Amino acid sequence: GMVFQSFNLFPHLTAKGNVMIGQTKVLKKSKEEAEREALKQLDAVGLLDRADFKPAQLSGGQQQRVAIARAVAMHPDILLFDEPTIGLHPHDIDRMNQLLLKLRDKGNTVLVVEHKPETIAIADHVVDLGPGAGTAGGTICFEGTVDELRGSATTTGKHLDYRARLKDSVRK
Repeated sequence: GMVFQSFNLFPHLTAKGNVMIGQTKVLKKSKEEAEREALKQLDAVGLLDRADFKPAQLSGGQQQRVAIARAVAMHPDILLFDEPTIGLHPHDIDRMNQLLLKLRDKGNTVLVVEHKPETIAIADHVVDLGPGAGTAGGTICFEGTVDELRGSATTTGKHLDYRARLKDSVRK
């Protein structure tokens, strides 16, 4: 199952409907069975109270969690997340990280493409691709643990713990 950056939710369906549709169309589950699974997965991502809301009525973080519930409801062997924290509020990044860990702890194989240090930090195993973007990228620069990445000479390793700082004095 894949969770894209853009979520790809159907705007005319509710959160519950978005989680149900793949189950009924692809897995050929009954509407009742798909609804039970959809409500279970929406509850797991903290959105049971938003089951009857359409995407336009949900925040970006909530839409993303609907997309995650939709992917998990299909019971795939592997879950792939494409930059799941992009555009999220810092509180929602922590919530996303906890959700990724919970999915892993349930026995799922979880692959995450990510740039945020907070999410890289929870990885069991890191593969750093680079050294650049586009045609300059795609080479495995590093493979190992997060702590090993911090000590590596890769661009990611060098910048993993960097935080922008405010200037001590202001312009006049």
